[in-house]
Amino acid sequence: MSETYEVLAVKYAERLNRIRAESFINADDHQSPHPMDFFVWVIRNAKRTIVVDTGFNTTEAAKRNRTVLRSPAAALAGIGIDAATVGDVVITHLHYDHAGTLGDFPAATFHLQAAEMAFATGPCMCEPHLRWPFTADHVCAMVRNVYSGRVVFADGEAQVAPGVTVHRIGGHSRGLQAVRVMTASGPVVLASDAAHYYETFEMAKPFVIVVDMADMLAGYGTIQKLAGDAKRVIPGHDPLVLKRYPPMTAASAGVVHRLDVPRIG
Repeated sequence: MSETYEVLAVKYAERLNRIRAESFINADDHQSPHPMDFFVWVIRNAKRTIVVDTGFNTTEAAKRNRTVLRSPAAALAGIGIDAATVGDVVITHLHYDHAGTLGDFPAATFHLQAAEMAFATGPCMCEPHLRWPFTADHVCAMVRNVYSGRVVFADGEAQVAPGVTVHRIGGHSRGLQAVRVMTASGPVVLASDAAHYYETFEMAKPFVIVVDMADMLAGYGTIQKLAGDAKRVIPGHDPLVLKRYPPMTAASAGVVHRLDVPRIG
């Protein structure tokens, strides 16, 4: 029997010094500012709490010129979630900004596409352009989790919990997966990097980091079909998410916003 969940976007970092040319392959305006937010996501109800992605830390931020506002674990603690006790974590893909701080989740089982593990540890990583979004220490940490029995692999579509499924999209990374969550308002799709921004899927503007363009373009239709309504697709890095969905509380505005309610506007 399916369950319904509260879904939260939790902002932990940002990069303000970006331009549109860094977001879209065919940017119509190359030089205009185009900031990026970094999130982890929370799926929870009275029975379970699932975290989606684990973000990155200040060391990684310094290497890549990003700004960590609060560690993912600290951001979760602010809403009563102890990262050390979380039982299930979905890793949408193994890029540096989605699979760092794995050690802050010592009790977690990680849910990952088999294709992503193979990609991140295979011959494609000999190519600098393909390995740039990955951090070797993060990938090695996941390999250690495999050997300790803490990784559940999916091959396409899989159920994480009643009402929570993962779906391989590919495109941006070989084993990129989106997460579909049933809520009281209908299904919500956490697109992660299957759609960095609303523009990405609404106007079919491919992101600049791509492994398979055909998969990336097909993914825009897939995430909307999974959601049943484009307004229930949540892009992975768009600052507009915090404007289109209400904060969990007045004090959490700009940090923790609810995604399981109808979109504003």
